[in-house]
Amino acid sequence: MYTLSSKQSIPVYTSERNPEAGNKPFTIVRSEGALVYEEDLLIPHRKAYHLLVFVKHNPGRHWVDMTPYERRDNALYFTAPHQILVKEAPTPFWGTFLTLTDEFLGLEQNASLQDLPLIQNPQNRHELLLTEADAAFVEEMLIKLHTEYYRPGEWQHRMLTGYLTVLLTHLSRLYTEQFNGAETAADKLLLKAYQAKIEEGFREMHEVGQYAALLHISAGHLSEVVKTQSGQPAIKHIHARLVLEARRMLFYTQQSVKEIAFDLGFAEASYFNRFFKRETGHTPAEYRTTIRKMYQ
Repeated sequence: MYTLSSKQSIPVYTSERNPEAGNKPFTIVRSEGALVYEEDLLIPHRKAYHLLVFVKHNPGRHWVDMTPYERRDNALYFTAPHQILVKEAPTPFWGTFLTLTDEFLGLEQNASLQDLPLIQNPQNRHELLLTEADAAFVEEMLIKLHTEYYRPGEWQHRMLTGYLTVLLTHLSRLYTEQFNGAETAADKLLLKAYQAKIEEGFREMHEVGQYAALLHISAGHLSEVVKTQSGQPAIKHIHARLVLEARRMLFYTQQSVKEIAFDLGFAEASYFNRFFKRETGHTPAEYRTTIRKMYQ
Protein backbone atom coordinates (compact mmCIF):
# COMPACT_ATOMS: atom_id res chain seq x y z
CA MET A 1 0.00 0.00 0.00
CA TYR A 2 1.24 3.47 -0.93
CA THR A 3 2.40 5.77 1.88
CA LEU A 4 3.18 9.47 1.66
CA SER A 5 6.71 10.79 1.95
CA SER A 6 7.77 13.12 4.74
CA LYS A 7 7.46 16.08 2.36
CA GLN A 8 3.95 15.18 1.18
CA SER A 9 0.91 16.43 3.03
CA ILE A 10 -2.28 14.39 2.98
CA PRO A 11 -4.34 15.75 0.08
CA VAL A 12 -7.96 16.77 0.57
CA TYR A 13 -10.21 16.10 -2.42
CA THR A 14 -13.32 18.15 -3.05
CA SER A 15 -16.31 17.16 -5.15
CA GLU A 16 -14.99 19.32 -7.99
CA ARG A 17 -12.74 16.33 -8.84
CA ASN A 18 -15.93 14.68 -10.07
CA PRO A 19 -16.14 15.81 -13.72
CA GLU A 20 -19.75 14.71 -14.12
CA ALA A 21 -21.22 16.36 -11.04
CA GLY A 22 -19.06 19.45 -10.62
CA ASN A 23 -18.32 21.23 -7.35
CA LYS A 24 -21.70 21.12 -5.62
CA PRO A 25 -22.80 20.59 -2.01
CA PHE A 26 -24.67 17.44 -3.03
CA THR A 27 -23.67 15.13 -5.91
CA ILE A 28 -24.69 11.73 -7.19
CA VAL A 29 -22.94 9.67 -9.87
CA ARG A 30 -23.75 6.21 -11.17
CA SER A 31 -21.16 3.97 -12.80
CA GLU A 32 -21.41 0.82 -14.91
CA GLY A 33 -17.82 -0.38 -14.87
CA ALA A 34 -15.47 2.60 -14.57
CA LEU A 35 -14.51 5.69 -12.62
CA VAL A 36 -12.46 8.15 -14.67
CA TYR A 37 -10.66 9.71 -11.69
CA GLU A 38 -9.64 6.52 -9.89
CA GLU A 39 -5.84 6.90 -9.93
CA ASP A 40 -5.45 9.53 -7.20
CA LEU A 41 -7.50 7.41 -4.82
CA LEU A 42 -4.53 5.02 -4.54
CA ILE A 43 -2.68 7.43 -2.26
CA PRO A 44 -3.83 8.25 1.28
CA HIS A 45 -6.24 11.20 1.13
CA ARG A 46 -9.18 12.85 2.80
CA LYS A 47 -12.44 13.93 1.21
CA ALA A 48 -14.03 17.28 2.02
CA TYR A 49 -17.48 15.72 2.23
CA HIS A 50 -19.48 12.78 3.51
CA LEU A 51 -19.24 9.91 1.03
CA LEU A 52 -21.81 7.13 0.61
CA VAL A 53 -21.04 4.41 -1.92
CA PHE A 54 -23.56 1.76 -2.89
CA VAL A 55 -21.54 -1.13 -4.33
CA LYS A 56 -23.26 -3.52 -6.67
CA HIS A 57 -19.87 -4.91 -7.71
CA ASN A 58 -16.40 -3.50 -7.11
CA PRO A 59 -13.77 -6.14 -6.24
CA GLY A 60 -10.80 -5.14 -4.14
CA ARG A 61 -9.91 -3.65 -0.80
CA HIS A 62 -9.87 -0.13 0.62
CA TRP A 63 -8.93 1.41 3.95
CA VAL A 64 -10.74 3.83 6.23
CA ASP A 65 -8.17 5.11 8.68
CA MET A 66 -6.37 1.95 9.86
CA THR A 67 -9.17 -0.51 9.04
CA PRO A 68 -9.21 -2.52 5.78
CA TYR A 69 -12.49 -3.39 4.03
CA GLU A 70 -12.74 -6.18 1.46
CA ARG A 71 -15.56 -4.81 -0.68
CA ARG A 72 -18.68 -6.95 -1.00
CA ASP A 73 -21.50 -6.87 -3.52
CA ASN A 74 -24.73 -5.19 -2.42
CA ALA A 75 -23.13 -3.23 0.42
CA LEU A 76 -22.98 0.41 1.42
CA TYR A 77 -19.68 2.05 2.39
CA PHE A 78 -19.68 5.45 4.07
CA THR A 79 -17.12 7.87 5.49
CA ALA A 80 -16.88 11.35 7.06
CA PRO A 81 -14.75 14.30 5.88
CA HIS A 82 -11.90 14.01 8.40
CA GLN A 83 -11.01 10.37 7.76
CA ILE A 84 -8.07 9.07 5.74
CA LEU A 85 -8.99 6.83 2.81
CA VAL A 86 -6.99 4.81 0.32
CA LYS A 87 -7.71 2.10 -2.25
CA GLU A 88 -5.18 -0.65 -2.86
CA ALA A 89 -5.71 -1.05 -6.62
CA PRO A 90 -7.82 0.44 -9.41
CA THR A 91 -10.83 -1.74 -10.19
CA PRO A 92 -13.97 -1.34 -12.32
CA PHE A 93 -16.95 -0.07 -10.35
CA TRP A 94 -20.64 -0.86 -10.69
CA GLY A 95 -22.83 1.17 -8.38
CA THR A 96 -23.55 4.69 -7.20
CA PHE A 97 -21.74 7.16 -5.05
CA LEU A 98 -23.27 10.13 -3.32
CA THR A 99 -21.53 13.09 -1.68
CA LEU A 100 -22.87 15.49 0.94
CA THR A 101 -20.96 18.48 2.30
CA ASP A 102 -21.34 19.76 5.85
CA GLU A 103 -22.73 22.97 4.32
CA PHE A 104 -25.50 20.98 2.61
CA LEU A 105 -26.37 19.16 5.83
CA GLY A 106 -26.35 22.47 7.69
CA LEU A 107 -29.14 23.98 5.58
CA GLU A 108 -32.36 24.50 7.52
CA GLN A 109 -34.36 22.16 5.28
CA ASN A 110 -31.77 19.40 5.78
CA ALA A 111 -31.27 19.82 9.52
CA SER A 112 -32.89 16.49 10.36
CA LEU A 113 -30.43 14.62 8.13
CA GLN A 114 -27.29 15.54 10.07
CA ASP A 115 -28.62 13.88 13.23
CA LEU A 116 -29.30 10.51 11.58
CA PRO A 117 -27.18 7.58 12.87
CA LEU A 118 -25.70 6.93 9.42
CA ILE A 119 -24.29 10.48 9.35
CA GLN A 120 -23.38 10.69 13.04
CA ASN A 121 -21.90 7.15 12.93
CA PRO A 122 -21.62 6.74 16.74
CA GLN A 123 -20.25 3.20 16.36
CA ASN A 124 -17.52 4.30 13.91
CA ARG A 125 -18.53 1.69 11.31
CA HIS A 126 -18.05 2.08 7.57
CA GLU A 127 -19.74 -0.93 5.99
CA LEU A 128 -23.47 -1.67 5.90
CA LEU A 129 -24.50 -5.07 4.52
CA LEU A 130 -27.80 -5.13 2.63
CA THR A 131 -30.27 -7.92 2.04
CA GLU A 132 -31.52 -8.44 -1.50
CA ALA A 133 -34.71 -6.52 -0.66
CA ASP A 134 -32.82 -3.65 0.99
CA ALA A 135 -30.37 -3.46 -1.91
CA ALA A 136 -33.30 -3.24 -4.34
CA PHE A 137 -34.89 -0.44 -2.28
CA VAL A 138 -31.61 1.49 -2.08
CA GLU A 139 -31.05 1.08 -5.81
CA GLU A 140 -34.57 2.32 -6.55
CA MET A 141 -34.10 5.44 -4.40
CA LEU A 142 -30.71 6.16 -5.95
CA ILE A 143 -32.20 5.93 -9.44
CA LYS A 144 -34.90 8.43 -8.40
CA LEU A 145 -32.26 10.74 -6.93
CA HIS A 146 -30.07 10.49 -10.02
CA THR A 147 -32.99 11.21 -12.36
CA GLU A 148 -34.10 14.22 -10.32
CA TYR A 149 -30.53 15.49 -9.99
CA TYR A 150 -30.35 16.05 -13.75
CA ARG A 151 -33.87 17.50 -13.96
CA PRO A 152 -33.52 21.15 -12.92
CA GLY A 153 -36.63 23.08 -12.10
CA GLU A 154 -38.67 24.78 -9.42
CA TRP A 155 -39.35 21.57 -7.48
CA GLN A 156 -35.97 19.90 -7.89
CA HIS A 157 -34.54 20.76 -4.48
CA ARG A 158 -37.66 19.64 -2.62
CA MET A 159 -37.73 16.38 -4.54
CA LEU A 160 -34.03 15.72 -3.88
CA THR A 161 -34.47 16.46 -0.17
CA GLY A 162 -37.49 14.16 -0.01
CA TYR A 163 -35.79 11.23 -1.71
CA LEU A 164 -32.60 11.76 0.28
CA THR A 165 -34.51 11.85 3.56
CA VAL A 166 -36.22 8.55 2.77
CA LEU A 167 -32.95 6.92 1.69
CA LEU A 168 -30.84 8.06 4.65
CA THR A 169 -33.60 7.29 7.13
CA HIS A 170 -33.96 3.77 5.75
CA LEU A 171 -30.18 3.26 5.88
CA SER A 172 -30.07 4.64 9.43
CA ARG A 173 -32.70 2.12 10.50
CA LEU A 174 -30.52 -0.64 9.04
CA TYR A 175 -27.50 0.90 10.78
CA THR A 176 -29.16 0.71 14.19
CA GLU A 177 -30.33 -2.85 13.51
CA GLN A 178 -26.87 -4.03 12.49
CA PHE A 179 -25.01 -2.17 15.20
CA ASN A 180 -27.19 -2.86 18.24
CA GLY A 181 -29.61 0.03 17.90
CA ALA A 182 -27.04 2.56 19.07
CA GLU A 183 -28.79 5.78 18.06
CA THR A 184 -27.46 9.08 19.26
CA ALA A 185 -29.74 10.19 22.12
CA ALA A 186 -31.16 13.70 22.24
CA ASP A 187 -29.66 14.29 25.68
CA LYS A 188 -26.15 14.07 24.25
CA LEU A 189 -26.24 17.41 22.47
CA LEU A 190 -23.53 18.93 24.63
CA LEU A 191 -21.29 15.90 24.12
CA LYS A 192 -21.81 16.19 20.36
CA ALA A 193 -21.04 19.91 20.45
CA TYR A 194 -17.88 19.25 22.48
CA GLN A 195 -16.72 16.56 20.06
CA ALA A 196 -17.42 18.86 17.11
CA LYS A 197 -15.27 21.60 18.67
CA ILE A 198 -12.49 19.09 19.30
CA GLU A 199 -12.63 18.09 15.64
CA GLU A 200 -12.15 21.72 14.66
CA GLY A 201 -9.36 22.57 17.08
CA PHE A 202 -7.53 19.52 18.41
CA ARG A 203 -4.23 20.55 16.81
CA GLU A 204 -4.17 23.91 18.58
CA MET A 205 -6.16 23.28 21.78
CA HIS A 206 -5.32 20.46 24.19
CA GLU A 207 -7.14 21.66 27.34
CA VAL A 208 -10.77 21.17 28.38
CA GLY A 209 -11.01 24.78 29.52
CA GLN A 210 -10.32 26.06 26.01
CA TYR A 211 -13.31 24.16 24.64
CA ALA A 212 -15.50 25.16 27.58
CA ALA A 213 -14.83 28.80 26.71
CA LEU A 214 -15.90 28.17 23.11
CA LEU A 215 -19.11 26.56 24.37
CA HIS A 216 -19.70 29.41 26.86
CA ILE A 217 -19.83 27.14 29.91
CA SER A 218 -17.47 26.43 32.78
CA ALA A 219 -14.82 23.73 32.47
CA GLY A 220 -16.25 22.01 35.54
CA HIS A 221 -19.74 21.81 34.08
CA LEU A 222 -18.44 20.56 30.73
CA SER A 223 -16.35 17.89 32.44
CA GLU A 224 -19.28 16.74 34.57
CA VAL A 225 -21.72 16.47 31.65
CA VAL A 226 -19.24 14.79 29.30
CA LYS A 227 -18.29 12.22 31.95
CA THR A 228 -21.97 11.46 32.60
CA GLN A 229 -22.89 11.16 28.94
CA SER A 230 -19.86 9.28 27.64
CA GLY A 231 -18.43 7.52 30.68
CA GLN A 232 -15.04 9.12 30.01
CA PRO A 233 -13.40 12.28 31.37
CA ALA A 234 -13.58 15.25 29.02
CA ILE A 235 -9.80 15.33 28.61
CA LYS A 236 -9.85 11.76 27.30
CA HIS A 237 -11.87 12.87 24.27
CA ILE A 238 -9.13 15.36 23.37
CA HIS A 239 -6.42 12.77 23.92
CA ALA A 240 -8.27 10.15 21.87
CA ARG A 241 -8.56 12.54 18.92
CA LEU A 242 -4.84 13.37 19.09
CA VAL A 243 -3.94 9.67 19.25
CA LEU A 244 -6.19 8.87 16.29
CA GLU A 245 -4.57 11.55 14.13
CA ALA A 246 -1.10 10.46 15.25
CA ARG A 247 -1.89 6.84 14.33
CA ARG A 248 -3.12 7.94 10.91
CA MET A 249 0.06 9.88 10.21
CA LEU A 250 2.35 7.15 11.54
CA PHE A 251 0.62 4.60 9.33
CA TYR A 252 0.08 6.51 6.10
CA THR A 253 2.99 8.97 5.94
CA GLN A 254 6.77 8.95 6.25
CA GLN A 255 6.79 12.06 8.42
CA SER A 256 9.21 11.87 11.31
CA VAL A 257 7.92 11.60 14.86
CA LYS A 258 9.15 15.15 15.44
CA GLU A 259 7.22 16.45 12.42
CA ILE A 260 4.06 14.68 13.58
CA ALA A 261 4.48 16.06 17.10
CA PHE A 262 4.72 19.64 15.85
CA ASP A 263 1.82 19.15 13.44
CA LEU A 264 -0.35 18.07 16.39
CA GLY A 265 0.60 21.07 18.48
CA PHE A 266 3.21 19.56 20.81
CA ALA A 267 6.05 21.94 21.57
CA GLU A 268 8.50 19.09 22.20
CA ALA A 269 8.77 15.75 20.43
CA SER A 270 9.84 14.15 23.71
CA TYR A 271 6.55 15.16 25.32
CA PHE A 272 4.62 13.76 22.37
CA ASN A 273 6.53 10.48 22.75
CA ARG A 274 5.59 10.24 26.42
CA PHE A 275 1.99 11.21 25.69
CA PHE A 276 1.59 8.60 22.93
CA LYS A 277 3.16 5.83 25.02
CA ARG A 278 0.99 6.68 27.99
CA GLU A 279 -2.16 6.52 25.85
CA THR A 280 -1.30 3.46 23.72
CA GLY A 281 1.38 1.50 25.57
CA HIS A 282 3.84 1.97 22.66
CA THR A 283 6.16 4.71 21.50
CA PRO A 284 5.29 6.26 18.13
CA ALA A 285 8.23 4.47 16.50
CA GLU A 286 7.17 1.13 17.96
CA TYR A 287 3.60 1.63 16.78
CA ARG A 288 4.71 2.52 13.24
CA THR A 289 6.91 -0.57 12.99
CA THR A 290 4.29 -2.93 14.43
CA ILE A 291 1.32 -1.70 12.42
CA ARG A 292 3.17 -1.80 9.12
CA LYS A 293 4.44 -5.31 9.74
CA MET A 294 0.86 -6.43 10.34
CA TYR A 295 -0.26 -5.33 6.88
CA GLN A 296 2.76 -6.10 4.72
